[in-house]
Amino acid sequence: MDFQLKSMRLATAAAAKTPALIVLVADGFEPGGDALSALIRRASGSGDFKTEAGALLASYGSAGIEAGRVVLAGIGDGHLAHVRKGVAAALGALKGSPATTLTLCFAQPAAPAALGAAVLAASDAAYIYTATKSKETFKDHVDLRQVVVGEPDATATAARGAFEYAVSIAEGVRLAREWANRPANHATPAMLGEAARALGKLPRMDCEVLGPKEVAKLGMGAFQAVAQGSGQALRFIVLRYRGAAKAEAPVVLVGKGITFDSGGISLKPGLEMDEMKFDMSGAASVLGVFRALAGLRPRINVVGLIPACENLPDGHAVKPGDVVTSMSGQTIEILNTDAEGRLILCDALTYAERFSPRAVIDIATLTGACAIALGGVRSGLFSTDDALAQALLAAGERGLDPCWRMPLDDEYAEGLKSNFADVANVGGRPAGAVTAAKFLQRFASAYPWAHLDIAGTAWKSGAVKGATGRPVGLLMQYLLEQAAHAAAPPQPAAQRKTARAAAKPRR
Repeated sequence: MDFQLKSMRLATAAAAKTPALIVLVADGFEPGGDALSALIRRASGSGDFKTEAGALLASYGSAGIEAGRVVLAGIGDGHLAHVRKGVAAALGALKGSPATTLTLCFAQPAAPAALGAAVLAASDAAYIYTATKSKETFKDHVDLRQVVVGEPDATATAARGAFEYAVSIAEGVRLAREWANRPANHATPAMLGEAARALGKLPRMDCEVLGPKEVAKLGMGAFQAVAQGSGQALRFIVLRYRGAAKAEAPVVLVGKGITFDSGGISLKPGLEMDEMKFDMSGAASVLGVFRALAGLRPRINVVGLIPACENLPDGHAVKPGDVVTSMSGQTIEILNTDAEGRLILCDALTYAERFSPRAVIDIATLTGACAIALGGVRSGLFSTDDALAQALLAAGERGLDPCWRMPLDDEYAEGLKSNFADVANVGGRPAGAVTAAKFLQRFASAYPWAHLDIAGTAWKSGAVKGATGRPVGLLMQYLLEQAAHAAAPPQPAAQRKTARAAAKPRR
């Protein structure tokens, strides 16, 4: 989708010849003398329109307004979540209209972050999956191709920066949604490898895709065990973004890439098994992050690792009770073949050590237990490093892609003990999300580590079934803040002392 930013006040918006016009109206709106202000004043005065977030009023052919269709959308106090709610509601009201382009403007000057939130919400609401649908399916659907975003202070540096940031994040989220939505026969490990190779051709990027022989040579026995029941050969994808000096330690992102999860010999129930195509959403989010990095080019080094394979139950499949040797040398008793994500991730976490990373974050649709605990609102966050955890929590809040920190007490690892190997791959039903994280922790002791369990947030079920693209927003917010922090000049000692004194609470 093409986004354009233009300086636009209400009088300009009223004169714009556009098929559809969305006007975002916040609390405290002061009408001017233009036609749109008059429309908002009349609608508010009659009680037909309120500025609360998500409130709408659609009109046609209003006097003095060139747009064929106008939607007034309330955004409340202008908080980012309210902006996104208002834009989503307005785009919903325009579904089925013949408009391929629309203009989206703010009735009042908006904060740069609100401008970005509007872009992200518009991209999200306008997304539609098409990869495996025939053209006949879309004969009554009009594809929205261009959105002109109008803001009174669009020429300001902050507004332009927020707009460009949001457009790049939107592109990353859309790429993540696209790959996660594709059925398993259209998103095989080899196909993921080709998608990564395409990203590797972008500026400051490179990509390496390892096959079964290279993975065997590395000693990734846990990863191989999961893949051995499928006719689709595994791939181990290594993406690199070089935004800083070579000596700068990278952040490593590890995305779970189970392109289809039947559960293996520990077969899942048939109901809703089709949704197990989403089990590579962690991998899709890593691809999305690298797409966004290519647009924003922050001064930071990032490595993306994607172990990709299927988990299927043929005659070669790993069996409950089998013992395999991971890349780290630790042996694992596989008590449940449906706990396969942690098996491919543990070898990738060991591989990450070679980059001497500043931090490693793995992203995985790992446990149904996390979805039960947190639902679809927040992703589960586990970390051995308080500073890393706090940075991710803060980035999630600012990026409207929130997570919630979960415990990692040593006592949770008791259930992972095995009589036949160094560790078992499951620890029973209680605290299943935590014991899964405790398993991964064994392989991530060489660096600051965090684990994001996105089983509840990576996709939606039911009538709106589809991938969300999370947590691309969270991860990009974190990476950009880390890049900004690294680029900030050190404070003089006297300045640091003054800042600490100012931060102390008054008694």
